[in-house]
Amino acid sequence: MTAPDPHSHRPLNGNDYRTLGLAALGGALEFYDFVIFVFFTVVLGQLFFPPDMPDWLRQVQTFGIFAAGYLARPLGGIIMAHFGDLLGRKRMFTLSIFLMAVPTLLMGLLPTYAAIGIWAPILLLALRILQGAAIGGEVPGAWVFVSEHVPSRHVGFACGTLTAGLTAGILLGSLVATFINRSYSPSEIAGWAWRIPFILGGGFGLLAMYLRRWLHETPVFAELQARKALAGELPLKAVLRDHKQAVLLSMLMTWLLSAAIVVMILMTPPLLQKQFGILPAVTLQANSMAILALTLGCMLAGWIIDRIGAGLTFIAGSLLLGACTHLFYSDVAAGATHLYAYYTLAGLSVGIVGAVPFVMICAFPPAVRFTGLSFSYNVAYAVLGGLTPLMVSLWMKSNPLAPAHYVMALAGLGVLLGVWLLRLRPQPVLAVQAA
Repeated sequence: MTAPDPHSHRPLNGNDYRTLGLAALGGALEFYDFVIFVFFTVVLGQLFFPPDMPDWLRQVQTFGIFAAGYLARPLGGIIMAHFGDLLGRKRMFTLSIFLMAVPTLLMGLLPTYAAIGIWAPILLLALRILQGAAIGGEVPGAWVFVSEHVPSRHVGFACGTLTAGLTAGILLGSLVATFINRSYSPSEIAGWAWRIPFILGGGFGLLAMYLRRWLHETPVFAELQARKALAGELPLKAVLRDHKQAVLLSMLMTWLLSAAIVVMILMTPPLLQKQFGILPAVTLQANSMAILALTLGCMLAGWIIDRIGAGLTFIAGSLLLGACTHLFYSDVAAGATHLYAYYTLAGLSVGIVGAVPFVMICAFPPAVRFTGLSFSYNVAYAVLGGLTPLMVSLWMKSNPLAPAHYVMALAGLGVLLGVWLLRLRPQPVLAVQAA
C-alpha cells in the first residue's frame, strides 16, 4: 500500500488543466490516425482485394487487417512501457506519436490491388501493424502520464478526460469521413478521395508530436528517479510474479472496454451500411452524435468514480450500457426510426469506459505501473478486441442482432466486476502517488 499523497486533497490547478488539455488533444490526434481505417473499410475492401472475391469474405479480410493493428499492440506497448518505467513517461509518450504518423501518411499514398496486385493488401497490413505497435504504447502511457500529474482524488476525472480525448479522435475521424462521403461521389471516393483522411492524419500526427514538447515528466516518476526507487529488475517479471490479481482485473476491464468501443462505435457504421442498408452519410452522422455523447460520458464516468468508487460506478454503468445497446439495435432491426436519438443514448452509455483506466491505474504500484497496465491492457485488447470484429461479423451471418448480444454479455461481465470491486479488501487504489 502506498502512502497518501500530501497534495491529494488540493484542487486541480492551471498546470493540471494545461497538462490534461495538451495530453487529451495529442491523444485525440493520434487516435484519429489509428481509427480512420475503420470508417473506410468498405472502400478499402473494394480497392485492396481481388474484385471477384465474395463480398462477405472481402469484409472479413478487411476487418482482419483492422484487427492486425490490435494484435500488434502488445509488443509495442510492452517495449515502450518497459522503457517508460525505467527512463521516463514523457519520452515514450512522444515516441508513440512519431510511430503512428508515418504509417498513416504512407497508407494514403499506397497503390491499390489494380496497380500492384497482392502486394497492396500486404503493404496495407504491414503499415497497420506499425500503427498497432504505436498505439500500444500511447494509450497506457497517456493514462499513466495524466494520473501521475494530478492529485489522487482527481485521478478518475483525469483518466476520464484523457479517454474523452481519445474518443474525440474517433469523433474527428467520423466527421472527416462524413465530410468525404457528403462532398464526393462514390466513384470519386474510390478513385482518390479515400486518400485524403490518411494524408491528413499524417499531418495531425506531426502536430501532436509538436504539442507534446510542452509537457513535463510526471512528478511521480521524477520522485522515484530521485529516490532511486525505480524497478530493480525487469518490470514485466515483477508484474507477472507479484501482481497477478491486478493483471486479471485489468484484462477483464479491457474486455468490457473493447466490446463497447469496437462494436458500438467502430464497427456499427459499416455494419449499418452493409447489413441494414442505411446510407453511409446517415450512419456517419449518427455515429458522430454517438461519439460526442461518448466523449461527454467518459468525463462524467471519471467524475462519478472519484465520488462513489469503482464498484457502484461499474454496476450502474454496465446495466445502462446493456439496456441502451439492446434498445438501439432493436430499433435498427425494426427500421431505425429513432436512429439518431437511440445511437446518441447508446454512445453516452459507452462512456463507462472512461472509468476503466482508473481501476487499472489503481491496481499497480508506481514503479511498475506503466508496464503492468500496458501488458494487461494490450494483451487483452489484442486477443479480445482484435478478434471481436471477426467474431461479430461471422456471427451476424446467422444473427443480425449479434453486435447487441455481444455487448450485452460483456455488460453483464461489467456488473460482476463491479461486485468484485465492492468486495475487494482493501479497496483498490486509494493512493496513486509514490510512497
